[in-house]
Amino acid sequence: MKTIRQVLTTDGVIQLVIRLGLLGLLVVWTFLIIQPFVPILTWSAVLAVAFYPVFSWLAKFLGGSPRIAAAILTVVMLGIVIGPAAWLGLSAVEGIRDIASQISAGELALREAPERIKSWPLIGPQLYDLWNLAYTNIRAVLREVTPYLKPLAGFMLSFVGSAGIGTLQFLLSVLVAGLLFPYGPQLAGAIRSFLYRIVPEQSEHFLELSGATIRAVSQGVIGVAIIQALLAGIGFKLAAIPSAGLLAVIVLLLSIVQIGAAIVLLPVVIWVWTDKDITTALPLTVFFVIVGLLDNILKPLVMGRGLTTPTLVILIGVIGGTLAHGIIGLFIGPIILAVAWELAAAWIRIEQAAPVPDGIADR
Repeated sequence: MKTIRQVLTTDGVIQLVIRLGLLGLLVVWTFLIIQPFVPILTWSAVLAVAFYPVFSWLAKFLGGSPRIAAAILTVVMLGIVIGPAAWLGLSAVEGIRDIASQISAGELALREAPERIKSWPLIGPQLYDLWNLAYTNIRAVLREVTPYLKPLAGFMLSFVGSAGIGTLQFLLSVLVAGLLFPYGPQLAGAIRSFLYRIVPEQSEHFLELSGATIRAVSQGVIGVAIIQALLAGIGFKLAAIPSAGLLAVIVLLLSIVQIGAAIVLLPVVIWVWTDKDITTALPLTVFFVIVGLLDNILKPLVMGRGLTTPTLVILIGVIGGTLAHGIIGLFIGPIILAVAWELAAAWIRIEQAAPVPDGIADR
């Protein structure tokens, strides 16, 4: 007690409060400065972890030249972002803007059933009647609901307005990831040292678990969804389907949350057969079937471990990440939440497996 009284003098308390206040001010100020760059740095780290095996193989293939390998991989990723991804994004922006304009003007409408459906064997007349019935009922519902959807139109337009910023964030993230590739071992060592100070006994396990989860979600969920959406968008464009980019983005979302692209692809196939001749509809149908089954083929190949994260966690990550960080949050949200979920689950398993002290067990 005497030692405590000697330490907790008035001057000592004042100095401690001042130091803690300055430290808190420094932490808050630092966070405010780097806050705009948090999504970019996070996505850069995710890209670096996800593509590090490719970078390592490429560096060995080039005779141990990590900088050249990083430059080549960065150029390839930039080509993907600037090329097909930008094309798909611009098409989606145009589709969202058109729908938002229709909602604002109260002119949201559906397409009537084409007459040629009646000539289909077996199901043609029934499908035509069902389509017209749905068209009449949904049109009446939309006429009543559209005025209440105008706030949604404002949100959609604001989301479209952030597309340019999102694209710039993607480009910067790829560039930063390219700079991180050569320093992968040093960064992993720094993270390992940081984790050792927090969880010394499980630092290595948590580091491996984090890396495995990032690769599983980014490659097996996000990566496969992006490939599926790009191929679906190409098919939609070839079929001259209205709002092809928007439909491709919907395929992306459904694939990320593990619902699947069949919800979009099946109506598209029906539309193709109503609008095109058989020589065009048949190859497009085969293409869309392949796109729909793509996730079942690619996921077992690219996921090194089974993804144990629940679908609900991925869905919350998609929604929360998009609301918090815009377009780039659509991708980093589920990854960060999945890592947090896996680490929390591992921590709980460790605590449950820990031996109970004898004194507590005897009570």
